[in-house]
Amino acid sequence: MIVLLTDFGESEYVGVMKGVIYSIHPQAQIADLTHSVPSQSIREGAWVLFKSYRYFPPGSVFVSVVDPGVGTARDAVVVMTENYVFIGPDNGLLFPAASDDGVETVYRILIDERVSKTFHGRDIFAKAAAYHEIGTLGVMSTERKPGLDQALVFYQEGRQGEVVRIDKFGNIVTNLPPAAKKDYKLSVRNEVRDLPFVGTYEYGLENSLFLVTSSYDTLEIAAKNRPAIDLLALEVGDRITIE
Repeated sequence: MIVLLTDFGESEYVGVMKGVIYSIHPQAQIADLTHSVPSQSIREGAWVLFKSYRYFPPGSVFVSVVDPGVGTARDAVVVMTENYVFIGPDNGLLFPAASDDGVETVYRILIDERVSKTFHGRDIFAKAAAYHEIGTLGVMSTERKPGLDQALVFYQEGRQGEVVRIDKFGNIVTNLPPAAKKDYKLSVRNEVRDLPFVGTYEYGLENSLFLVTSSYDTLEIAAKNRPAIDLLALEVGDRITIE
């Protein structure tokens, strides 16, 4: 199975990548993890991949393209881990997931100067996934490298962490685990708020913020029937304390 994650949205770029894969491997199975990663948000894409990859069958090939450095000196890589394959730019996007599963081998894809400098998803990554699936990745020029260059690590120190995702509902997902409490204090940008913890969205108070356990098993700041970011303007990467 080839699994796609991009920041391409509802554009033709996703369809073209699939067309390339099917042209090489007509029997390919393709699944869309998401194409709604915010544009150029490597950090958010890395979190989604990190927390999602294990829900797919072992052997799945993840093609991940959130690549503001496309066409530059950043490497294009194929990463073999204990149970999966990750293909994409070496810009930190693949690092959390690949490291979590255990990196075994990393290959640099040698990029032909004749390919597009603005669409490696089509000309490099989709092709590499298709060739890998049919056992002919060797038709693409590769060389082994010692590891991934860009190590993206989510900040966590005690009860200090970061915002890792703003989902489509406007919920603010953190990387901090729950602490078996009914009431928490949120500290961000010299502001302190008391936030209750509730079992699910329905039990939150109207027009106020509260905490739930997200589907990632981390604390999520939410508001009942409205986007939490309307009440608390945070962005991915912002440092926070919840204790």
